[in-house]
Amino acid sequence: MRSDEPWDRLVRFGPGGFPAYARLRFLPDPAYVGQDRDELDVDTGPFDEEPVLRVALTTLARHTRTPDDSYFCLWDGWGEIRGGDVIRHADFQTGTVTRGPPVAPAFPPSVLLGPKVEIPRGRIVPTRAYYLFRGPISDLGDWGAAGEWPGRPRRYMPPPALVWPADHAWCIANDVDPHWAGIGAGVAAIDELLADPRLDVVRDDPAQEQPYYL
Repeated sequence: MRSDEPWDRLVRFGPGGFPAYARLRFLPDPAYVGQDRDELDVDTGPFDEEPVLRVALTTLARHTRTPDDSYFCLWDGWGEIRGGDVIRHADFQTGTVTRGPPVAPAFPPSVLLGPKVEIPRGRIVPTRAYYLFRGPISDLGDWGAAGEWPGRPRRYMPPPALVWPADHAWCIANDVDPHWAGIGAGVAAIDELLADPRLDVVRDDPAQEQPYYL
């Protein structure tokens, strides 16, 4: 929060000073500069981050002394957290919208209106703000969120934007905009992630220009 690192590096790779860095790709990198994500082949599958993050965190849990004491930052900009009206279907030809029952907020006002972790961006561009959770690495996705409405469990919660253990052995930064998560860790941890056939991980230098889709 008080780092001298550029804002975009902090939210996309976490703090500086780790021996090694990598990118965990949820989608392949763009084939050319300016490629639109909508142009991707359907064979790339859904853009679902949590299962991939869970595999990576299982590996990283072996590279910290505090796997049962970790921190998770959940970006406060996700609409799913605050609840409200939900659009079930939209017909753009007729302009008709079908709405489902209003969804309850994921958390009580004491959480939603409470203090947050904030990474300042500047006077014009808004700050990134996060709800902070603490628990074992295995608690990924289990934020104690309320059901969508009485008798209906919540079907989806966004993935965390930042995850790190209490001993600061590594950090995953999964900002809302890129198609990848940045990882800072020790060399052995990055090497193990690179060797996992279930993951698409590439070494990287946070100081370099990164690939993005439009």
